[in-house]
Amino acid sequence: MLVLVLADFYLWSSLKKQVFNYRNWLRVVIIAVYWFPLLLLLVIMVGSLIKPVLLWNDAIRTYMVGTVMIFYTAKLIPILFLILADVIRGIQKLIYLSNREKRKEIIISGYDNNEITRNKFLQYTGFVTGGLILGTMFTGMLKWAYEFKIHKEKITFKSLPKKFNNLKIVQISDLHLGSWASKKPLQRAVDIINELEPDLIFFTGDLVNYATKEAYGFEQVLSQLKAKLGIYAVLGNHDYGDYVAWPSKQAKKDNMIDLFKFYKSLGWNLLNNENQILDSTDGSIAIVGVENWGASNRFPKYGDLDKAFKGAEDADVKILLSHDPSHWEKVVIPGNYNIDLSLSGHTHGFQFGIETKEMKWSPAKYMYKQWAGLYEDDEKLGRYIYVNRGLGSIGYPGRIGILPEITLIELAS
Repeated sequence: MLVLVLADFYLWSSLKKQVFNYRNWLRVVIIAVYWFPLLLLLVIMVGSLIKPVLLWNDAIRTYMVGTVMIFYTAKLIPILFLILADVIRGIQKLIYLSNREKRKEIIISGYDNNEITRNKFLQYTGFVTGGLILGTMFTGMLKWAYEFKIHKEKITFKSLPKKFNNLKIVQISDLHLGSWASKKPLQRAVDIINELEPDLIFFTGDLVNYATKEAYGFEQVLSQLKAKLGIYAVLGNHDYGDYVAWPSKQAKKDNMIDLFKFYKSLGWNLLNNENQILDSTDGSIAIVGVENWGASNRFPKYGDLDKAFKGAEDADVKILLSHDPSHWEKVVIPGNYNIDLSLSGHTHGFQFGIETKEMKWSPAKYMYKQWAGLYEDDEKLGRYIYVNRGLGSIGYPGRIGILPEITLIELAS
């Protein structure tokens, strides 16, 4: 908080001289907008002491936190440019004071005018860049967060029973229901999914941000999802309530019980280190689901693949649902598990990046080897993982470049 206050006053010291030259009404508007995020942050901090943030209205909390994040991210850029300008100014003044010849040279060459021009250029560059970031991030929160994109893949497995040829799988992941401002966008996503007429729907974890209560109110919308052969789900790291200071162990346990009840009310099959076999006259498919397992120590390792795999060894094709893609890289492949296709989420594609036909980049690539899309194992043995970019958001409640994803995978024999 102290750092943010100091940063605010540092930036304001550069703005105020110019602002106070404006007309009264414009000056008041600029001052109000500039200090609004700090006031909002104070409201969040004081409000959390009166009523735990977890008990706030989810949409209000999401947009308050998102607005604070957007404004301070936008302010960071001009602050960095101002620091650079001040460093340059400081170096030049040291030269001016310490070297008589240099001082004469600078004065002759128009030191004062050039220095001011250079620093003003840096300041204006920072302000313009900050403004662009501000506008982009608000657009990402209010618009792009709900521009659902369908990614299609067709994968061939020679062992796939003919009965399941052209099997249509829809994968969704990372709903983070606590970040949705209303039900309307989610209803639109559900309608898109149902129009694809999937045989199977797989949800790969993170239904909520912090607690099961965030899911209440979305039951009627999510229960509309339809798949001919069923809907299967696994848990993500956010689903366990590990990011909440619960008043007691029992409260946390009750939260998980409520989550299981919620899945049951939807009619979704939650696989907690277990599997389900889909039989046909000429073979079978095993759907294996593990609890969350993340390579990073920041995430829980509840997944037990050996337990989940038991009884599925003889299936012709095995599909693994595992929230964190690092599980595939660190456990599935090194352990040489006979799993044909793994489906994960978790990375969100960082909710920020560039995706075109020619280029695919996101900061997520520096944290996860498999971060978005389809990957095959290095040995090219026909073992695949698909990492979904997520349908919802967490932290910054928006998307820039990496749009929310609905995945359609068709299996062929």
